[in-house]
Amino acid sequence: MADNRVVFFFDIDNCLYPKSTKVHRHMTELIDQYFIRHLELSREDAYKLHQEYYKTYGLAIEGLVRHHKIDPLEYNRQVDDALPLESIIFPDPDLRKLLQDIDKSKVKLWLFTNAYITHGKRVVRLLGIDDLFEGLTFCDYAQETMICKPHPEMFQKAMKEANVKETKDCYFVDDSFLNCKKADELGWSVAHLVEEGEPLPATKACKYQIRHLEELRTVFPQVFKAQ
Repeated sequence: MADNRVVFFFDIDNCLYPKSTKVHRHMTELIDQYFIRHLELSREDAYKLHQEYYKTYGLAIEGLVRHHKIDPLEYNRQVDDALPLESIIFPDPDLRKLLQDIDKSKVKLWLFTNAYITHGKRVVRLLGIDDLFEGLTFCDYAQETMICKPHPEMFQKAMKEANVKETKDCYFVDDSFLNCKKADELGWSVAHLVEEGEPLPATKACKYQIRHLEELRTVFPQVFKAQ
């Protein structure tokens, strides 16, 4: 039987857990250390190059692979997999309830991240929600050419893997302005998560801008179970 459900794509980092967990700060430190160690740079130059690659490619690792021929899986082991997540991320019952209230007879839940598969799986397991998603589209560091959000090919990859044909059947939430803008341009239904306390962008990335994931209930009521 054909699966005609729409797909709701959830970003993982700084989206399923708040920025206050400081995962990003830990990750930035590990990335800078990697640049210092492997490229023999000063701390200042390492930080500058890290930011430059992040802005240019969406991922620091893509710049490292393109320009310095590093082993991306070894990088993943030393950065993402080295994060002390077990002491930072814990089960979130409110998040679990929100996801459980989405109507699975009409909606397929799918994870969509620029991280590698090991990191993505670890985060959702620690949050206690790994059993609620039907799949995960990730940036495959093992590929010669890395594809990540906001490249259109990454969104096409997600649609193919989640087995959804029409862009109108794609829902998406992410904390990245650029990722939300691109998804919106492609015809997805998008909510840009800008956490409480974070500055709002001068122009919206997409039609919907939310401060908390709970607001998805009012933004996209059609995906939730009838109360």
